[in-house]
Amino acid sequence: MPIKLPSDLPAYDVLSREGVMVMAEDQAARQDIRPIKIALLNLMPKKIQTENQFARLIGATPLQIEFTLIRMSEHQTKNTAAEHMESFYRPFSEVKESGEKFDGLIITGAPIEHLEFEDVTYWPELCEVFDWTQSHVHSTFGVCWGGMAMINYFHGVPKYLLDAKSFGCFRHRNLAPASHYLRGFSDDVLVPVSRWTEIRQSDMDGNDKLRTLISSDKSGPCLVEDLAHRALYVFNHFEYDSGTLKEEYDRDVAAGKPINVPENYYPDDNPAKTPLNRWRSHAHLLYGNWINEIYQTTPYELEKIGL
Repeated sequence: MPIKLPSDLPAYDVLSREGVMVMAEDQAARQDIRPIKIALLNLMPKKIQTENQFARLIGATPLQIEFTLIRMSEHQTKNTAAEHMESFYRPFSEVKESGEKFDGLIITGAPIEHLEFEDVTYWPELCEVFDWTQSHVHSTFGVCWGGMAMINYFHGVPKYLLDAKSFGCFRHRNLAPASHYLRGFSDDVLVPVSRWTEIRQSDMDGNDKLRTLISSDKSGPCLVEDLAHRALYVFNHFEYDSGTLKEEYDRDVAAGKPINVPENYYPDDNPAKTPLNRWRSHAHLLYGNWINEIYQTTPYELEKIGL
């Protein structure tokens, strides 16, 4: 079954060319089933790239997905055309006022790791989002900075600034093979990592509401389940395209910024060679398992979500 997208959203053509099943709104209206409603709170500057990455993953499941794009109400982006934002995004204030509920919400990362959470201009509204999820979202998926912000808000878990960027494709251990979110996962998982901060396992030990599902000896916890808040936090980037780390590396080199070659990414660690995608299958498994878990547990009647 397909993901329902506006036919003029760039992701519609991109995913169609890739073979992902997409459906226009008029087609979806003819199907007598309730679609799973998934929202993306997109905090990344390159909105369209991020839309494509997440729509690709949640659109690969055998369910009809209704995809909603949300932005912070007052925060303006400089990297995406205003026409695109006006056409496809709804401000959170509007969504909240409408009383609309969602089966799932993804909160993306943001390139503001160096800031304290309270110094982020939209932090007060983001805290409203976190509280709103408890009554209006069945399951929330916080990604990278978005996951760090959410686990800090609900559990006080701090983030720590690293001396050097954690950058590359690192091996991770599957700590919970029986988890519904890790069905089909290998014991050893390769995951792209790109961040200047970290979450430490020692700050979560003893909290019986937090369960680390995937972790790396090199980069620390990767995927954490928050039972109390119906949430998952992933601090690394399963959603990345094959060339995303290369784009980040090339950008920093061109700008003259200090940056290491991303570890274990290019063949022979040689930036002149084309990187291979060795995480795509696990990315589809993770987000497919998340969608399936939502489908199995969410109320059929949307108004019962959060009750």
